Amino acid sequence: MSRVKQVGLLAAGCQPWNKDVCAASGERFAYCATLAIYIYQLDQQYNEYKLRSIMSEHKKTITAISWCPDNPDLFASSSADNLLIIWNVAEQKAVARLDNTKGVPASVSWCWNLADGVAFVSQRGPLYIWVYGGPDPGVTVHKEAHSFLSDICLFRWHPTKKGKLVFGHTDGSLSVFQPGSKGQKHVLRPESLEGTDEEDPISALEWDILSTDYLLVSNLHNGIRLVDSEALVCITSFCFPSAAASVQCLAWVPSAPGMFITGDSQVGVLRVWNVSRSTPLDSFKLKKTGFHALHVLNSPLAKKAQSSCSPSKSQHTSSTSEAVPPPTLSQNRSFSLPPGHAVCCFMDGGVGLYDMGAKKWDFLRDLGHVETIFDCKFKPDDPNLLATASFDGTIKIWDTNTLTAVYTSPGNEGVVYSLSWAPGDLNCIAGATSRNGAFIWDVRKGKIITRFNEHGKNGIFCISWSHKDSKRIATCSGDGFCIIRTIDGKILHKYKHPAAVFGCDWSQNNKDMIATGCEDKNVRVYYLATSSDQPLKVFTGHLAKVFHVRWSPLREGILCSGSDDGTVRIWDYTQDACINVLSGHTAPVRGLLWNTEVPYLLISGSWDYTIRVWDTRDGTCLDTVYDHGADVYGLTCHQSRPFTMASCSRDSTVRLWSLAPLVAPLLLNILTEQPWDRINGSTDTAMVPGAPPLLCGKVSRDIKQELDKLSCDTRAKKLRWFSECFSGACEGNIRAPLSSTGSHTANDVDSRQQYQSLLLQVCKELAEWYFQDGCSVLAACCHLAVDNIKLAMSSHIRGNELELAACVGIVLGEAANQSTAYCLELLARKYMMTPTWELSADLVHMIPDSDMLLAKLCAYYPGSPAEINLFHKRCALPSLEECKSLAEAAMCEGDLLLAVKFHLLSSEPEKALWIGLDHVKEQLAGSDWTVDNVQPILDLMSYIRTDCLTMANLTEVRSELLILCGYIGGLQAIRRQYSSIVPALYEYTSQLLKRREVCVPLKIEQLSVELDAWRACTQINSNSPSECQREEFICVQRRIPPADSVLCGADYVTGSNLPSHSDVQLSCFTGHRIQGPVFLLEDGKSAISLNDALMWAKVNPFSPLGTGLRINPF
Repeated sequence: MSRVKQVGLLAAGCQPWNKDVCAASGERFAYCATLAIYIYQLDQQYNEYKLRSIMSEHKKTITAISWCPDNPDLFASSSADNLLIIWNVAEQKAVARLDNTKGVPASVSWCWNLADGVAFVSQRGPLYIWVYGGPDPGVTVHKEAHSFLSDICLFRWHPTKKGKLVFGHTDGSLSVFQPGSKGQKHVLRPESLEGTDEEDPISALEWDILSTDYLLVSNLHNGIRLVDSEALVCITSFCFPSAAASVQCLAWVPSAPGMFITGDSQVGVLRVWNVSRSTPLDSFKLKKTGFHALHVLNSPLAKKAQSSCSPSKSQHTSSTSEAVPPPTLSQNRSFSLPPGHAVCCFMDGGVGLYDMGAKKWDFLRDLGHVETIFDCKFKPDDPNLLATASFDGTIKIWDTNTLTAVYTSPGNEGVVYSLSWAPGDLNCIAGATSRNGAFIWDVRKGKIITRFNEHGKNGIFCISWSHKDSKRIATCSGDGFCIIRTIDGKILHKYKHPAAVFGCDWSQNNKDMIATGCEDKNVRVYYLATSSDQPLKVFTGHLAKVFHVRWSPLREGILCSGSDDGTVRIWDYTQDACINVLSGHTAPVRGLLWNTEVPYLLISGSWDYTIRVWDTRDGTCLDTVYDHGADVYGLTCHQSRPFTMASCSRDSTVRLWSLAPLVAPLLLNILTEQPWDRINGSTDTAMVPGAPPLLCGKVSRDIKQELDKLSCDTRAKKLRWFSECFSGACEGNIRAPLSSTGSHTANDVDSRQQYQSLLLQVCKELAEWYFQDGCSVLAACCHLAVDNIKLAMSSHIRGNELELAACVGIVLGEAANQSTAYCLELLARKYMMTPTWELSADLVHMIPDSDMLLAKLCAYYPGSPAEINLFHKRCALPSLEECKSLAEAAMCEGDLLLAVKFHLLSSEPEKALWIGLDHVKEQLAGSDWTVDNVQPILDLMSYIRTDCLTMANLTEVRSELLILCGYIGGLQAIRRQYSSIVPALYEYTSQLLKRREVCVPLKIEQLSVELDAWRACTQINSNSPSECQREEFICVQRRIPPADSVLCGADYVTGSNLPSHSDVQLSCFTGHRIQGPVFLLEDGKSAISLNDALMWAKVNPFSPLGTGLRINPF
């Protein structure tokens, strides 16, 4: 399971370069950034579209996409490297590739007469048809569609007339082909172009689906026409209010025959038309920038309405004949748009979904990058603002709370490779470009205030604003120079290198020291306080060019470098030596980031699409993250939130990550009130190989200093401040609930109660929306805002934010005691492993009346008898031999639970199984048992040490324990509404019953009846239950009394909804692709979703593989 957690994603915008970069099918739509395709899917629960996946296999600009008309899971995409890919959206993978399209495809479209055929064309043809499946795969040429006299802009197959297609050319003409008729090339040019050589490219083409011959055509400058492709005549020319208006895109409105919409190319005006009149019915200005692409989706309600009264299709039918007569504007000034959603893509990269009926945006992603993002940096004085630099020529600033762009740099700078914030609150950013030098952008003024041109037209690969001396800026370039200048342009130093310089970084400890990375494979260190232009140190060892260099913020004289040789090297300036080589990346290394609190943590990003986290003490790779779909360039974190990281990539996304799981024991040390020397300390102590993590940075020092000043309430503030440091969220709401005071009249009380009821309902609905969107912490914040403590704690626990939940619960105090205890129990289970057993014990000690939990912990503790006795003593429990005697005494007194407990804690724990299983089987053989009668003793027995449970002579009792835990787990899953794992638990239990020799009062047939009854009575998509099924389910419900609300509801961890590019994992529960974090089972290949794993472990501690090993996904 990954220890780095994806918590946010900033999606790219839509590219403005090519025409067919927006497509839709059923409940999905897609658009293209330059190198990645973004796919949104309708969330039925909330009736809104959400980002589902990102496809980024293309290495060059994507030129077109097309959705398969017969299979909504398939679409095709082409790119400038002569590549065509068929994608399966459901499985999120490429299913076929054509590596040589014999030219760059300008347009792609599925063949309507071939289920697995895709047509594509480039420049002047010919039209190629690629059949990628079936008995006779290969590429063929269309018999007539070739030898054109003008380049092709786009083409469209007719959706119902088999084999008919039309091409639009740059000279403004059309070419029409259909089986059985002679092809018509370069016809229907606008009248104003006839007899001239002028070009007026076709900007949009759409067939009228109600006609075999009519189609809408738009030319960039000559407007829109409805033409008859059979008679080769123009039926209607549509007139714009202004001669300056031009159309970039158009789309029919499926829910309203005869109606279509257009998007102006200069300004974002959406116009509504009807084919029966030549002027627009209405127009709406949606954005300042012009449209690039449009696609209309049916609204879910509109689909149902249309299906019941769709017009009959015949050669005499068209949108003109079926058109609803439009209202005149004088009669209807407030024109009502037909139902439907328009996917709108704009020239500035903006992408939105516009609800035409309601005349509002469902969402609008404005200002998104459309190209590779090379760099990202947090604003020094605001951890919520992140700047990004892109190949698209802009720097953008994002609010990481709302995941929206709030500023963009003016103009286009070509390619921006690097950026650097000014120190403190100066609100300026320095940018480095490929050909236009460097610049300083004043964000508040919204303009470029300074330019630096010392490198001429050579690319500047890195820019670094000194944070020790705010007047100095360094740049390094392809001309071989690293130049240090003041912000007003005065050059202080020009350091000449033998080749291009790619990276530079100011020392964090010495304002006059800077390091560079060079194409000659060397790292250099320069000292600015001298007049020499020679480096103080030259470090050699890399086998290919050095790109970035980074000084350690916590260890003086230590720096790292990333190279095209795929390694990261750690250098000690004081020893003139390379002290470690980090190997693991399989491609050039680009991003580098030292953690500002834990001195040995280093993160690197590579062209192998991965992010790696390193322990630089011994060179161990602690985690590898595969979620980006292309080269990873930039990595950054903010000093005040050292465990929240941002990364940027060629896949055009910025992703946000939590590094807190890497150092989770630290937060537990804070939670369990360990001494300060187990929380923060010196760098030397933290750097001892194998030592537990310690905080050594400024944030932790500042927190300690502030706490030392306090005389009361120190624990609550300690937990609040450190929670902010580790998670950066919800801190402001971590407080004790408020009680209202004062006297009110009866009317006041009545009004306040109505208001309070409404507020609670709104907050509850908003919290659920956040939770289902993978934001459990924000969901908890919504509940805390109205002091709904129980649901707030439930959101944290169901989102597996256990450390944060425990901190919140302790601060909230008595009102959260029950939830806090459950959370601490789960945390104790999480740390029941070497070397954190003592931490687990400390957590259990924090729970009131924890005798039984301590017994479970000690029962599971592995080791020699002496080690076990020592751990018993630490937990205030008797020794092994004493437990044996106490177990026998309890049996004599008839106290079964106590006897099982002490047998488990003795040197003969297997006796606990024999006694306990007999009791459980006796209960299940009766008719009036409930889950609560048998679950406590089953749960206790499940803590038997693994080495004992898996002994050969315990095969039968082990099988019985697994079967009974599986069955009771299934009932508990029903009680807790863990719907996704109920079938898996029943199937698991049935398979064990089928394969193993056991004697338990369960029958496979009865399990099947119970499962069918549950499905019929609770699942939305099931048929109505029969009377027998209702009775059966009532019987099941009698055995499962209602659960506490904290325990109810499916788990959904942070990031579950975010697209990833990890290896495709199929759930061994469902056989479907896992969305969100994956949990690998003990065989190293079977996988389930982390959400399912968490729910499974809460109701059945044993692995789904039936091995007898406990599962620990927490």
